[in-house]
Amino acid sequence: MIRFALLVRGINVGGKHKVVMAQLRQELTELGLENVETYINSGNIFFDTSMPRTQLVERLLDFFKEHYPFIQHFSLLSQEDYEEELRILPEWWFQEMARKDVLFYTEGLDIKQVIEKVESMELVNEVLHLGKLGIFWGKFSEETYSKTAYHMFLLKMPFYRNITIRNAKTFDKIGQFLKDYEGDNNDIISKNQ
Repeated sequence: MIRFALLVRGINVGGKHKVVMAQLRQELTELGLENVETYINSGNIFFDTSMPRTQLVERLLDFFKEHYPFIQHFSLLSQEDYEEELRILPEWWFQEMARKDVLFYTEGLDIKQVIEKVESMELVNEVLHLGKLGIFWGKFSEETYSKTAYHMFLLKMPFYRNITIRNAKTFDKIGQFLKDYEGDNNDIISKNQ
């Protein structure tokens, strides 16, 4: 059995694309996934499976196409993927900053093209790390945030609609959920349902 995090893009944001987490957990369980949990209401899903990764991706793509056609982009990472990424993160990621986000690569994304675009940007009071799971982006100051490459250029790039973003706090929570499956996390699971 492998523990996975499934990070879905673009649900329950601004009243659009409503997904009830309890229903989604039930449907994913019926799909054959085990110990399905969710964290907050924005598409952070955790489960166990012995299904090969390729088959799992295909099964999830078919599932979303049938049940939630507006979900077209998602990231899938295992506990091992997460821990490997954590070991190579730069020192700045663990320090206090105005904002820190992870731009997770999604299934089918042309990662090479994304990296080329991002590397061509001139950074302004910000720092980034090109990871295996995504791009880790730190902003030093709220005052200069509107002048950053992240704000001025990234948000307008076509690939931006195909990635899924989580802040540093959620990134840490993903690690906890991957590591510590507790059969009864109802206080966290039911939050913001």
